[in-house]
Amino acid sequence: MAYSDDDDALMLSGIQHFHFCKRQWALIHIEQQWAEDFRTIEGQHLHRNADQPFTREKRGDKLVVRAMPVKSRQLGITGICDVVEFIRDNSGVEINGAEGKYVAYPVEYKRGKPKLEDIDVLQLTAQAMCLEEMLLCDVRTGYIFYNEIKHRIEVPLTDELKLKVGSILEEMQDYYRRGYTPKVRTGAFCESCSLQHICLPKLMNKQTVKSYVEGKIRE
Repeated sequence: MAYSDDDDALMLSGIQHFHFCKRQWALIHIEQQWAEDFRTIEGQHLHRNADQPFTREKRGDKLVVRAMPVKSRQLGITGICDVVEFIRDNSGVEINGAEGKYVAYPVEYKRGKPKLEDIDVLQLTAQAMCLEEMLLCDVRTGYIFYNEIKHRIEVPLTDELKLKVGSILEEMQDYYRRGYTPKVRTGAFCESCSLQHICLPKLMNKQTVKSYVEGKIRE
């Protein structure tokens, strides 16, 4: 299914929320709870892009593009790549405004350190899939720079990862179309969730946050 309107597109960065907790993602993207914090968290890249439109820097055979907007009509997502490095290579593709052919490498910057789960890798993979659709190319390698270790990690962007991202996005799109918020499933991860006071996991086993808030307003 292709999405022809950008208004239908989901935030690419929402993949991380969905992978961490499907309910957390739905609270933010469907019920729009904690809107100010959502805009603060999700809008950082967008604000930076608006204040400092994406820039290009040439370094020899490398073209560095910062805050690059990306989207996929096929996947129905839109977002911002922190950095995309284009390395000159005859096996690559032509880039508008640049001489020669280039291979694209998305680079994502994270504040912490590498995680045991593949949550960061999935976001990077989604960025690569957007670039593939936009540039009509294959993106097989990306990098994640972790500020805590001051080092970038090379990430092979395999077909298996791309299939996994595609499956996750199909589920996200299905939830979004239906306006479906998953019921509470408590676990240790709830303690690290910034929305736990909105989610109210012990209270919301049978009630949506939206209906709870509306009920409180009517009282």
